[in-house]
Amino acid sequence: MENATQTVRAYNESWLSLNGRQPTVFISTFGCQANVHDSEKISGLLHEMGYAQATSETQAGLVIYNTCCVRENAENKLFGHLGELKRAKERNRELRIAVCGCMMQTDAAVEKLLRSYPYVDLIFGTHNLHALPELLLASIESCGQVVDIWDSSDDIREDLPVKREHSFKASVNIMYGCDNYCSYCIVPYVRGRERSRKSADIVRECEKLSSDGVRELLLLGQNVNSYGAGLGEGVNFARLLRRLNKIDGLERIRFMTSHPKDLSDELIEAIVDCRKICRHVHLPIQSGSDAILEKMNRRYIKEDYLELVRKLMAISPDMRITTDIIVGFPGETEADFEHTLDVVRRARFSNAFTFKYSKRTGTPAAAMEQVPDDIVSERFTRLLGALNPIVYEISLSNVGKVVSVLVEERNPVDPALFTGRAEDNSIVHFSGNSAKIGDIIDVKITGCKTFYLTGEAMT
Repeated sequence: MENATQTVRAYNESWLSLNGRQPTVFISTFGCQANVHDSEKISGLLHEMGYAQATSETQAGLVIYNTCCVRENAENKLFGHLGELKRAKERNRELRIAVCGCMMQTDAAVEKLLRSYPYVDLIFGTHNLHALPELLLASIESCGQVVDIWDSSDDIREDLPVKREHSFKASVNIMYGCDNYCSYCIVPYVRGRERSRKSADIVRECEKLSSDGVRELLLLGQNVNSYGAGLGEGVNFARLLRRLNKIDGLERIRFMTSHPKDLSDELIEAIVDCRKICRHVHLPIQSGSDAILEKMNRRYIKEDYLELVRKLMAISPDMRITTDIIVGFPGETEADFEHTLDVVRRARFSNAFTFKYSKRTGTPAAAMEQVPDDIVSERFTRLLGALNPIVYEISLSNVGKVVSVLVEERNPVDPALFTGRAEDNSIVHFSGNSAKIGDIIDVKITGCKTFYLTGEAMT
């Protein structure tokens, strides 16, 4: 990788000498936090190769789309963007287009790209992100299309360069892949089997981030609760959290995603004992129906889930639980859906990612009997009607309180305000002339909407 990086950098330095400006790249990311962090690694690799960040596709000499295949709308967005780039490619033959990520691990998507978008220069997947310098060099030198998709990889590449979006918060992969094989989910097929990083490597990375000024960590994995399985270190997720909690300088630790079947009492005790762990757990329920949960291969039942909610809420009155819910899973009946509404009312989620079921070719659920679209849409509307008033009530309960907020940015709508995130994951828009981005400050909450709070900085 090092030789390829140096060679591409030499090409870019020559281009800079000829054109008087640095070659630029624009990275567009679709999907989850894992994809976002992958894009930070891609950005780090490209920075070492001599690329500067462009603010849009139209200003870039290299455009990279890091794709998601979990839901159909993400795929449609990609093809829309590629269609728009066709004319740009015709105007500028030097424009280079790359597509990578989860979607590229599916044969159908790659075949469509090759058939309908032949002007894409480089295609690679999730398992060989680290090989980007070699692949980009091959694309430059061949002046032709390069396609390199690995079916799988057991390797975990440490010490890849990362160019983070923020200096004060960072994402850290603690594991890759997934072994759960939920019947609706394509992730195990595109991200591979579950692989945990060595705990010493994780701790070392987090210590380095803390020394660089990072205040908040987000630990990433498809199922962080199963961290350490098969690693042979005797370090599970709860014990890893206790180690990270001791790192000087860190003030907040978050994690996602947490699978209910592996949320242990030991992990709950670690959350109780470790003050740096935020009082917020993202715990996907997906459905409240035992019959649907079995068809989903989720391996828990409704009452087990609600017992976990009870245990988590007992930790602190400020504990907040968010979730994922799928409406219209194949075979879902009205009675099944009523069980989901019952969970929403009893668990009292502070927020939820709600989705209409999206059929993914290659998953077991794709072959099941599908629920008609009009029924799915009607149920989705009813779900929001049950969920949103609860979310608003929880937001309203914060009014009058003083909460700790990590200041993340100037408000993009009103530059007189700042925007940050409270420990319970609430978004807060607030006034405060002395606030500094990256600081954690006290904010008095003076108002709220359903999905955010408003307030005034106390300093």
